[in-house]
Amino acid sequence: MTYVIDTHAFVWFLERNSRLSKIARDALSDPNVQLVVPTIVLAEISFLYARNRITTALCEVLDHIANAENCIVYPLDESVVEYLPAILNIHDGIIVATAIMLRDELGEDIALVTKDAEIKESGLVEIIW
Repeated sequence: MTYVIDTHAFVWFLERNSRLSKIARDALSDPNVQLVVPTIVLAEISFLYARNRITTALCEVLDHIANAENCIVYPLDESVVEYLPAILNIHDGIIVATAIMLRDELGEDIALVTKDAEIKESGLVEIIW
């Protein structure tokens, strides 16, 4: 199984924040799954940290990714942009498009780890929370 990670879920996982659901925590802790971090998530983390809205710095996130054998960063490229849903804001859309692209083009089982109500209500991808 492959999980694409939304920004808040990744930050809450790294910060061991109690707002992360048990299901999400278990999914992100499973060494047998593939974790995909869209590049927009890294940009959002950098932005939020610079404005003191989170305590996890981008360098900590990059260290975690580098040391986790099952975690990769997926770039915002043409294949992701082709799947960009117009019904979501651009940030959420890029995260969802990454999941859709991986699901449709690579034929993988994909779920998005997010608490975001708009993403869930869109029904575009399977949600884990």
